[in-house]
Amino acid sequence: MNNRNKQLPWIIAGISFVALVGAAGFRATPGALVEPLREEFGWSTGTIGFAMSVNLALYGVTAPFAAALMERFGVRAVTAGAMTLISLGSGLTVFMSASWQLVLLWGVLVGLGAGSISLGFIATIGTRWFVKRQGLVTGILSAGGATGSLIFLPLVASLTESSAGWRTAAIVVCVAALATVPLILLIFREYPADVGVPPYGADEIVEPAPSSGSAARLAVEGLLAATRSKAFWLLAIGFAICGATTNGLVATHFIPAAHDHGMPSMKAAGLLALIGVFDLIGTILSGWLTDRFDARKLLAVYYALRGSSLMVLPSVFHEEITGFMLIFVVFYGMDFIATVPPTVALCRVHFGMSAPIVFGWVFASHQIGAAVAATTAGIMRDSYGDYAPAWYVAGLLSIGAAALSLRIVATKEPDVRATAAVSA
Repeated sequence: MNNRNKQLPWIIAGISFVALVGAAGFRATPGALVEPLREEFGWSTGTIGFAMSVNLALYGVTAPFAAALMERFGVRAVTAGAMTLISLGSGLTVFMSASWQLVLLWGVLVGLGAGSISLGFIATIGTRWFVKRQGLVTGILSAGGATGSLIFLPLVASLTESSAGWRTAAIVVCVAALATVPLILLIFREYPADVGVPPYGADEIVEPAPSSGSAARLAVEGLLAATRSKAFWLLAIGFAICGATTNGLVATHFIPAAHDHGMPSMKAAGLLALIGVFDLIGTILSGWLTDRFDARKLLAVYYALRGSSLMVLPSVFHEEITGFMLIFVVFYGMDFIATVPPTVALCRVHFGMSAPIVFGWVFASHQIGAAVAATTAGIMRDSYGDYAPAWYVAGLLSIGAAALSLRIVATKEPDVRATAAVSA
């Protein structure tokens, strides 16, 4: 076996990282468009927030079905189709004139497309291609997804505030998403066995088990089986709070909240990008820690730290970037999506071969929480003229998620070779 084949799992992980950065960045683009859409069309923050809620909800609910579709039709086909949907949804927004069109395009089409390349995709890659270093790989890929949603925002905000306008930003997303399709179809591979190599850390080639039943049936049966476990509900509720306090609140409303305090949108977008940089560091570190420490305790620490940082956020918003704001960016950024590696690990421990699909449903709860927060925070802003109540509620919920994490019962991890042979 040549050295290139030995490194193939890491090559696949690298291609997956690029796809995740792109998909997450495209999905999060509307976070920089709240002010321009409000000014041009006169839509309320709550109305725009509802479109973002649809996007976030579908982004999550799609994940378990996408994981099952990948088993039936292949990762390449599903990923290429998802990028095509994102391109179509973004490109057609330049013609919209009513808020329902925003809901249909950015909410439904982009939500479905991005949801097909989300954390369920991460679980599929991790379990197919890796036996050892699963926590680290999950952390790297999770960081790619979360960081992509933040580092794109300065570019989009810059285009939006320039003479080009928000429509140019939408076209850039459309073209960039479409350009990834041929790369995915030409380069990506489905299983290690397809090229005659074992998963990373294994000694033997693992033949993929044949899938049976429809994708919808696989996803629904996985959910029904998981709901009989207390661990599933604790993970799902905690992850719903995770989504509410990240994608739903901060990724969607941080820029308009900063704008309310006089900070230019470009500066606020730059802070989100900086959060993305520290998220990249924090989530990879979280993956390394997950390979070595109790995942339940890691989750509790992450949620508690996030809650504390959100509780102080309203007091650090100013026209200029202060040292206190930078401290928030570092702490919150390190914790932004650090919850993913230990959550995936706990799904693997409690659900074994069903881990990717079960985690897809746990991630669905994450995005439902995000969807509720995106709309609720917008309504709070319209009602009180300030986002402060939303930040305080999010902080308290995060501390509650820390307590829930500690209630998950520790169980013995299943045989890693059996887990690596997972095909669903």
